[in-house]
Order: sequence, then C-alpha cells, then structure tokens
Amino acid sequence: QVQLVESGGGLVQPGGSLELTCAARGIIFSDYTMAWYRQVPGKQRELVAAIGPVGFFTYADSVKGRFTISRDNARNMVYLQMNSLKPDDTAVYHCHARHNEIAYWGQGTQVTVSS
Repeated sequence: QVQLVESGGGLVQPGGSLELTCAARGIIFSDYTMAWYRQVPGKQRELVAAIGPVGFFTYADSVKGRFTISRDNARNMVYLQMNSLKPDDTAVYHCHARHNEIAYWGQGTQVTVSS
C-alpha cells in the first residue's frame, strides 16, 4: 500500500520558518519525482516545488529564494524548508509522487502564517 505522510506543519509568525517532511512508503522512491503542492479553500492546488530523481529542481516564482526542496533517497523522505514565511503562504501543503503515468498524493499538512 502506497502512503505519503506529511508532517511539520503548524502556526508560525510572518518571517518565521518551518520544515515540512514527507515520508513515502510502498514505492520505489528513487524512481519518482517528488513535489510539494499547496491549496487554499476556493483555489486550485498549485505547485510549490518539485525535485526529480536525480536532483532536477523547480520552484513556483512566489517561493523562489525562500523555500528549498530536498530529498533523501536512502530514507524515502522529501523535505521542504520554508523560510521568510508570509501570510500568503498559508495553505494545506500536500506531498506528491509521480513516475510516468502513476501519481500519489498525501493527505496534507496545514501551514498557517499569522501574527
């Protein structure tokens, strides 16, 4: 059974930092492009950052220079370090795994940026 389990969300003040973690189970992790998406009520889910099996990166323009995605293939983990957080970063953050036509989603973790 495939599972993507996110953790690390929470409430943080503007300018603060959080690190999200996604643990992947049931897949050959090193074959998959891993990504973080976020969604707020009433809006489409948007790509935040992605990392390919051999380190290809992409980031949404809104998070470039503030967020860093990384992966540990030995531990089947993907991370999202979020710095200089803004209220607009408030959302549910979902982990995503994709390999060719196969894709999986995690349940999500809430990130709230507020004073």
